[in-house]
Amino acid sequence: MSNILQYCKGRKVETFKSGAVLISQGGYERRLFVLVEGQVEVLRGDTQVSYVDEPGSLFGEMSVLLDMPYSATVKALSSVKAYVIDDAIGFLGSQSEIALELAALLARRLYYTTSYLVDLQQQAAGRREDLDVVDKILAQLVQSPDDAKVKKK
Repeated sequence: MSNILQYCKGRKVETFKSGAVLISQGGYERRLFVLVEGQVEVLRGDTQVSYVDEPGSLFGEMSVLLDMPYSATVKALSSVKAYVIDDAIGFLGSQSEIALELAALLARRLYYTTSYLVDLQQQAAGRREDLDVVDKILAQLVQSPDDAKVKKK
């Protein structure tokens, strides 16, 4: 994701102290963060779902793209430097290379999430009926938001 840093040149870098919250779960600021240096953790509730220290990593993109509140909290584990982009949609649409980088990132996340869910499904096959939720999650992952709206009607 370090290629994203090239497109941020000329923007102001903000510094966050260790322990600072960059993004609050449920917030709706629609800002995009691009990590320059440091380490952050991604939390859903009290559970750490990810640890990130790769320069160029993006945070807040799901909220921006889906026009919904942030789905997780991003908290600094060290001193962090990041670009904070207020016009996130404008930034993401400004160059096709940025959109391709983001598409690759999201595709990787979906690939690993789907692989993990399939693995869980295979491990749980025939053991516990309450793990049928994995089937439902997999079905929702491949279903478009428009399909979900049709089913609700």
